[in-house]
Amino acid sequence: MNASVLDITRLRKSFGGLTVIDDVSFSVTRGSRTALIGPNGAGKTTVFNLLTGVYPIDDGRIVLDGQDITTVPANDRVTYGMSRSFQNIRLMPHLSTVENVMLGQHARARSLPSLLFPLGLTPRNKWAREAADALADAGLGTYPGQVVANLPYGVQKRIEVVRAMVSRPKILLLDEPAAGLNQVETAQLQALLERVSASGTTLLVVEHDMHFVRNLCDHVVVLNFGRKIFEGTPAQVNDDPAVREAYLGSDSSMGAAHAS
Repeated sequence: MNASVLDITRLRKSFGGLTVIDDVSFSVTRGSRTALIGPNGAGKTTVFNLLTGVYPIDDGRIVLDGQDITTVPANDRVTYGMSRSFQNIRLMPHLSTVENVMLGQHARARSLPSLLFPLGLTPRNKWAREAADALADAGLGTYPGQVVANLPYGVQKRIEVVRAMVSRPKILLLDEPAAGLNQVETAQLQALLERVSASGTTLLVVEHDMHFVRNLCDHVVVLNFGRKIFEGTPAQVNDDPAVREAYLGSDSSMGAAHAS
């Protein structure tokens, strides 16, 4: 089994004449909790969009668990073991929590009947039971039938993580999962992601909240102007001069930094 679950090699992307990702390479160790950080406009979400096939890459290679997915269509990458959440919540607000989670099960559907199960057309099927169990495991068992639009923002954030998890990914990409959460909601999210990690899923997290990064992650990759400027542990990143200048601030410490 490979030590890394994701390998990114010399990734490049330009829009018009502007290069936004320039020769970025790093690997994500299997079972790790890796943070991808940097100032606004550094290219973090663009990297996520390249990894998930939202944008085609100009050059480079993406290998997921030993398989080259560089040219695999976006809709098929989840079947290779990659799932993601978004900075802006993309739940279906008029559906219940269980129904939203069931939508994430489509990646595992391999026949016409199983394609219909996650749509909720057959009541009390195994998919619905599994979705309800996943919500309960995430501490959201009191909300299964409630319409998502009526739930607090922090709860919706965790529901989106659960929806991504039911596809059973090898690696879960999280784009600013703690954005907009209060202290209690952030702690609840962290506890959920720790359980996700303990289940064997590798995490790659874009996040500005450095308290959250320090408490959750064991490895950090730093981007600035589309280039990788540092890679190491959360303890090491605070001492790197280039990172301090570009992101943390010359007088800041990682434990106190929080960029907007």
